[in-house]
Amino acid sequence: MQRPVVSVVVPTRDRAAYLDVTLRSLQRQELPDPYEVIVVDDGTDGAASAVAERTGARLLRPGGRGPNTARNAGIAAAEAELIALVDDDVEAPPGWLHAVVEGAARHPEADAFGGPIRARLEGPAPRACGREDAPITSLDLGDQDREVDLVWSANMALRRAVFERIGPFDERFSTGGDEEEWLRRLRADGGRVVYLAQAGLDHRRAGDDARLRSLMRGAYRRGRNMRAYDSLRERAPGLGGELRVLAGCGWHTVRRACPQGLVMCAHSAGRLAEAVRPSALR
Repeated sequence: MQRPVVSVVVPTRDRAAYLDVTLRSLQRQELPDPYEVIVVDDGTDGAASAVAERTGARLLRPGGRGPNTARNAGIAAAEAELIALVDDDVEAPPGWLHAVVEGAARHPEADAFGGPIRARLEGPAPRACGREDAPITSLDLGDQDREVDLVWSANMALRRAVFERIGPFDERFSTGGDEEEWLRRLRADGGRVVYLAQAGLDHRRAGDDARLRSLMRGAYRRGRNMRAYDSLRERAPGLGGELRVLAGCGWHTVRRACPQGLVMCAHSAGRLAEAVRPSALR
């Protein structure tokens, strides 16, 4: 059997409906060369196994210890030298994987890659005034390839050689700061990260997950974890700085009558809560 030119690793946790959309989109990739899809189930309900089987993906179950543990397990099991990472709530257009492979070949000097991430809320999403960021992870750095410092693991790729050189993702991080810590290690070692403008995909929230309360819960968790990461790197602002950001988010929300501003408030509140009562990184 011919070795795959790229392995796609998909960490997942108890989100079979999202995972099904993700894997079906990966089945439709217009890549002439062989590729493999590896689902790493970090969940408890076991539903990912049926979804993976339907779509022909390999399934790993490393034991429910977080997304970075899942990423590390998937990369260790991957057969290709180029490894793409996506979240379990994305939908990739048919040309996405070809753009990743072609972009990696076009930039042999680069060690890791990212691409556009388009936030897509399907359902009763909160109204926005247009002055705030999307309430879920998104990325748009223009229509030209360029070297960057950071990309997001919802749409990321790396070469096996650099993973072996830099080491695994830090498994103490859960959501927020997980890929950033690894990429900063890469950059500190002289590695290069390139944004591939044509390798874009959609980042989805559907149904109740697109409602304000759910978006706020996710933002609060990311805020706590980002503050913990900043503290670990000794770059976190003091309590006064966190309070000022939270106050600014609140003022924006009230002044603009902007419900989506509450998502920003929740992120800032998570950072403040972590500053007041730090949680030990596992």
